Amino acid sequence: MLFIALFMLLSAGISFVSGMDSAFYPLLLASLLTALLGAFPLIFVERTQQITNKEGFCIVVGSWLVACLVGMFPYLIWGGEFSLVNAWFESVSGFTTTGSTILNDIEVLPRGLQFWRMSSTWIGGMGVVMFALLILPSLGRNKMTLSSVELSTLAKDNYRYRTQIIVQILLVVYVGLTVLTTVLLKMAGMNWFDSLCHAMSACATSGFSTKNASVAYFNSPMIDTILIFAMATAGIHFGLIYATVTGKRNNIFRSEVTRWYLIMLLGGGLLIAVSLFAANIYPTFSAAFHHALFQFVSLVTTTGFATADSNQWTSFAVILLIFGSIVCACAGSTAGGIKTNRLVLAMKMMRTRLRQQQHPNAIIRIKLDGVIQENEALHSVMIFIVAYLMLILAGTVLGTMFGVDLMTSFSGSVASIGNVGPGFGQVGSMDNFSSVPGVFKISSSLLMLLGRLEIFGLIQLFFIKWWR
Repeated sequence: MLFIALFMLLSAGISFVSGMDSAFYPLLLASLLTALLGAFPLIFVERTQQITNKEGFCIVVGSWLVACLVGMFPYLIWGGEFSLVNAWFESVSGFTTTGSTILNDIEVLPRGLQFWRMSSTWIGGMGVVMFALLILPSLGRNKMTLSSVELSTLAKDNYRYRTQIIVQILLVVYVGLTVLTTVLLKMAGMNWFDSLCHAMSACATSGFSTKNASVAYFNSPMIDTILIFAMATAGIHFGLIYATVTGKRNNIFRSEVTRWYLIMLLGGGLLIAVSLFAANIYPTFSAAFHHALFQFVSLVTTTGFATADSNQWTSFAVILLIFGSIVCACAGSTAGGIKTNRLVLAMKMMRTRLRQQQHPNAIIRIKLDGVIQENEALHSVMIFIVAYLMLILAGTVLGTMFGVDLMTSFSGSVASIGNVGPGFGQVGSMDNFSSVPGVFKISSSLLMLLGRLEIFGLIQLFFIKWWR
């Protein structure tokens, strides 16, 4: 909360520099309230030397929930379109890097509040707890307990470092990519404020924009290309990016998962481009490929920026975009979704099943990036995929119960649990969640939290009293 309060204060500073706009006092008051709440535990709660796994789960899930709650303060105090439900939705969407919004007019927001939206999503991109590990005093084994909840098992497979080094890797890659993207966007024609905001959003794979028309507002192929690079890079395992930059052997070019991920991006973009060009939606194939690649990369990486209204695209293109929204990028990145890692393992498990039927006595081991996968890990992959699809079904059914059309309910649920942002129908790439019922907004925000905490991290909280 103290860290979040610092960013609220920074946002208030942006308001002050911008002529003390209408967000200055709401942000300043929100910062003071959040800092006050964050200071209470430091004063009244005794320090502990070690924490249990049970306490670790409570701390991680509690951190996310509290972050989303205090993140509502600036919105509620400022007012406008932010009712209680809308403020909760916007805050959860920011911290979980989903990028969905209830705002019909983003550009009416003062600069300070716009910067706070970007700050919440940038903090969430790294993970509230991973940020907390940077500023907490030395906790010994406690750091490993916390990070084991925050990072998925698949994400940790390539992290052959101590937890402290993991945090440093995340910070170096994340901040470095944000700075690089900011400078490139400024060189491409954006002003410094828009450059920083869109860089923070792209590197967090969020999709929050300062413009109502998202990236389409700028109408610049150069800006689109820079953002494609930033989004695609942010969807790769951060440990592999760090290893590549530092010249280590275990790098992007040797990663099987990264290879499949990049093939999926290029292949999906190409197929969608062919579909759009054949349907005469774009006059040239290069224009069709440009928009198709941007939109597909944006959804696969769970960023959610838009350069076109994908509701107007062909059914084939929509199906591929939904597929990308379900699978998403790599474990160990800021992206959500099932992850390319799990898709690759699921395909290998199906292939192994077929081979075992042909050769019943054969012992076949499944490898990923040269590492033999234990049966427990493979079992976890299948359980996760089944739970993921069941939650999408539950969100879809709930939406239709309250009058939301099928496409909006389904794609909205997919976009929420995958932390993608835009769906189709009423929540398309050029639309928002303002028109859907409050119940669907609440269920979607729950799906966002479930997706960000890898489903079982949040579910465990409800069964905490049965833990040994």
